[in-house]
Amino acid sequence: MTDRRPVIWWIRRDMRLSDNPALSAAVDAGGPVVPVFVLDEVVDAYGALPRWRMLLGAAKLADALEAKGSRLILRRGKALETLRALISETGARGVFWSRLVDPDARRRDEHVKAELKADGVEARSFPGHLLFEPWTVETKEGGPYKVFTPYWRVVCGREVGAPLATPTRMPAPETWPGSDRMRDWQPEAGMNRGAAVVAPHLTVGEHAARGRLGGFISGKVEDYAALRDVPAAAGTSLLSENLTHGEISVRTCWLSAIEAGRRGAEGAGAFQRELVWRDFAHHLAYHTPRLTTQNWREEWDSFPWSADASRPEVIAWMRGRTGIRLVDAAMRELYVTGFMHNRARMIVASYLTKHLMADWRIGQRWFAETLRDWDPASNAMGWQWVAGSGPDAAPYFRIFNPDGQAERFDPEAAYVDAWIAEGSAAPSAQSLSYFDAVPRRWDLRADDAYPDPVVRLDAGRRRALDAYEAWRS
Repeated sequence: MTDRRPVIWWIRRDMRLSDNPALSAAVDAGGPVVPVFVLDEVVDAYGALPRWRMLLGAAKLADALEAKGSRLILRRGKALETLRALISETGARGVFWSRLVDPDARRRDEHVKAELKADGVEARSFPGHLLFEPWTVETKEGGPYKVFTPYWRVVCGREVGAPLATPTRMPAPETWPGSDRMRDWQPEAGMNRGAAVVAPHLTVGEHAARGRLGGFISGKVEDYAALRDVPAAAGTSLLSENLTHGEISVRTCWLSAIEAGRRGAEGAGAFQRELVWRDFAHHLAYHTPRLTTQNWREEWDSFPWSADASRPEVIAWMRGRTGIRLVDAAMRELYVTGFMHNRARMIVASYLTKHLMADWRIGQRWFAETLRDWDPASNAMGWQWVAGSGPDAAPYFRIFNPDGQAERFDPEAAYVDAWIAEGSAAPSAQSLSYFDAVPRRWDLRADDAYPDPVVRLDAGRRRALDAYEAWRS
């Protein structure tokens, strides 16, 4: 006979009903399904915007579940204690979830799984957050890949299987357990007045994510390879926001790109490569967990970066007031929208770690507070790639020149003018919105004079190269 006891679907970065192996398995188990989101020790430690954005995603998922005759149970507390309490309340026989491999989530999940199994509870984790689980991609010698290009070559032709359909039914328990109220969690608390400015720039939920993918695949993917490096062109998919919260599956994006390639879309292959780059970050974080907190190349532990985040020039970088227009435009885009164009991310990271000689972890932490698409593995790998301390990294002596980058990728200054208000006779609405978003204690106004450079580009470059040569010798 079918076991009719409930299964708890523990929701984390898989806020969707379609192509969700953990949810499908919970439904296929034959009994009621109790969807649960836990504001646990890992989620509660997220930065202000990533935490808020995740809770907005949970609220959207709750609406989708209501439409299916189900509901989302909200609980706050340590993951294991909270799940044990729910098991006791519901009589659940199992807890199913989508697997995560970043170090913090992995430690939590391994502990939860071991303890629940010891309790006699079925504890199962499923794929779905990545295209390829990290242990399924190995070199000929049997180890993990450390360089992206051979990793890409070995996976780009692999089959990923067809996406799973949205369950037609969501069996409900006879009695629902109690739930917290989202408003009692005060999800916007860490955002202060910035929440109202950032909110219109967010695209939240599965329905919106699928619309975003459809719009990209039917149009912008054609010119993706040519325009993806142009910050003012709106040439990217923007799906990173939805992928990081699992509002759309990476498999769905991958197969859509393959179909676009078959019809001749020139940018489809470049888009697939970026999806695999995301997988590669998690591959590295799984096999070398120090990626997210330490120099991946251990010899860089002795490099003379400054770890002082209170230096005036570092504060100027955070606030978009370095006097380098492309850097400042990018940092303001981040603060207003919770997003920064990928080309701009490389430029601001290079400026911080090289021109300002600041430790890459300062930038990593700032992005972890301010990015709507923050992902622990991708964020760490991106910073270490630019800084020179990571796997498959750009060499340290590759120093992005922001002015040269502007001439190449923003020759008409469209991006810069969109985000820099000072000195403009007719500043754009979005450049002015920056001053509405920032904390009042920063005391910034649109009619302030635009600052002189905190570090001249030629002097900063020379200092970085001198430090590198001295360290190497």
